[in-house]
Amino acid sequence: MKTRTILFTALALFALVVSACAPAAASSPAAETSTLSVVGTGTADLKPDIAYIYVGVHTELPSASDAMRENNAQTQRVIDALTNFGIDAKDIRTTSFSIWPFDKYDPATGASTGEKYYAVDNTVYVTVRDLDKLGSLLDTVISAGANTVNSIQFDVADKDAALKQARADAIADAKTKAQELADAAGVSVGDIRSITFADSQYYPVYEGRGSGGGGDAASAVPINPGQLTFTVTVNVTYELK
Repeated sequence: MKTRTILFTALALFALVVSACAPAAASSPAAETSTLSVVGTGTADLKPDIAYIYVGVHTELPSASDAMRENNAQTQRVIDALTNFGIDAKDIRTTSFSIWPFDKYDPATGASTGEKYYAVDNTVYVTVRDLDKLGSLLDTVISAGANTVNSIQFDVADKDAALKQARADAIADAKTKAQELADAAGVSVGDIRSITFADSQYYPVYEGRGSGGGGDAASAVPINPGQLTFTVTVNVTYELK
């Protein structure tokens, strides 16, 4: 009885080993579908109707408290000038405030004078919705005490429709390119396998720095917003037949 049991177990193990080592039944995977990937572009040229600017006050004094006090007062004059000019309070936002000590150096020799000063910076972010008055606004804030004006960035308030059309143009451009390549290769374009896209929006930036304290109100700062070009790029992969 024991011998029969051992023999049966051995046969079972042998069968398992043989089945494990036997090659899997040959399957015939479907032939991999050939594809064609192309890049299409679409653009929209728009006239800016809005601007974003950083306006700030920089103060340096030997006393930290005096530097903060003077900076606060000067910044408040700038904010008052903005609101009096007609900028809505919701379009004026403080973005940074900093204070730090530094050593004074002789500009001629580069040697330290032994004096400790404190620098205070206060910067507000302003949305300007009337570009015709942008130059006059810059003169106004500089006259009010702003001594840093940086990164004037132009934009279009409502560009959704233009971007939608640019995306459609990009898809059409990709389809045209795919058809031309397929015709040249003697094949046919099939269904779309995948689409990816990216919006590339060029914002011209005017970099400036005011000197503060009494600008000439008779001559507005010349600012030309020009034209904005928004580019949409799509990557489309087609099946080939």
